[in-house]
Amino acid sequence: MEKYDPRIDAYIEKAADFAKPILLHIRQLVHGAAPQITETVKWGMPFFDYKGPVCQMASFKQHAAFGFWKASALNDPKGIINAGEQAAAGSFGRITSLAELPSDEVLVDFITQAVALNENGVKGNLKTTTAKPKAEIPMPDYFAQVLANEPKALAAFENFSASHKREYLEWITEAKTEATREKRMLTAIEWLTEGKSRHWKYK
Repeated sequence: MEKYDPRIDAYIEKAADFAKPILLHIRQLVHGAAPQITETVKWGMPFFDYKGPVCQMASFKQHAAFGFWKASALNDPKGIINAGEQAAAGSFGRITSLAELPSDEVLVDFITQAVALNENGVKGNLKTTTAKPKAEIPMPDYFAQVLANEPKALAAFENFSASHKREYLEWITEAKTEATREKRMLTAIEWLTEGKSRHWKYK
């Protein structure tokens, strides 16, 4: 397999202008940290492989994302990696500028660790067996009122699994400002009306 995949050149070229330097930086950093890595495209996203998936990046209309396939198995003492984002493109949340990425030193360490996991044949999520169950998030009154006025969205929400419900509730209740909360609720209603889960973009 070739080290560089021309499909990823095309992917970056088609990305939004804000995302191009982010994707180019990630790509350069990955190959610099682990020259043995090769590129491919899976589920429409650029993937970096070495004896299996190592990490992946993606570009959307308003943000970019970078994630590690075995994120939960990485040593992350500072808690930089988003919890629950294994095998998704969002280990570091929504990225809109290079400044929002962790430092190169931190990323190189994660890349090196991820390569070592594959080299040693480590499978899956090492921490799932010891992870404590998450506390239930109660439905906030303000979101319940919004859902009550949107029967289709409400029906979709009620039919979701507990984990999918939690993803929405966590996203909305963790908003730091009222404006952000309102925006997230509007987006949630739109997605729920279409029957989409919170992380549908990464499926």
